[in-house]
Amino acid sequence: MPDLKNPQVQQAAMEAFFFGYQAFTAKPDEMLARRGLSRVHHRILFFIAKYPGLSMKELLGYLGVSKQALNTPLRQLMEMHLVQSEAAADDKRKRLLGFTAEGARLEQALRREQARLLQRVFAEVGEDAVQGWLKVNLALAHGRNVGS
Repeated sequence: MPDLKNPQVQQAAMEAFFFGYQAFTAKPDEMLARRGLSRVHHRILFFIAKYPGLSMKELLGYLGVSKQALNTPLRQLMEMHLVQSEAAADDKRKRLLGFTAEGARLEQALRREQARLLQRVFAEVGEDAVQGWLKVNLALAHGRNVGS
């Protein structure tokens, strides 16, 4: 177990996490930038893909942001005809989010890039390292109330 009280070990762990995340998002960020979009747009697309037909309230919970923070990037995705909003059958006030055909293609292209990177890296490090990585990330995520 690394001694995270040791400043060098602590710095190395944080730096590895930072640069790993940077590598994970680099190609999708380039793809998004060509459309005038950013990381926040990718997060929205990711959760709409994961939970098709989710409500605005659910999306706010997954993202952990305010309505105000979500308003501009979501509106941009809608204006670009990547995301659509429809009234729920049971409650016309409730808006459900989904993709247009173009939005689905974009999200799949972003996901494909990240899956390729993970596939390559997972093959390099082996099953034990992958399982450890998954445990660490799930433990980090567990401390957050996702979707509430």
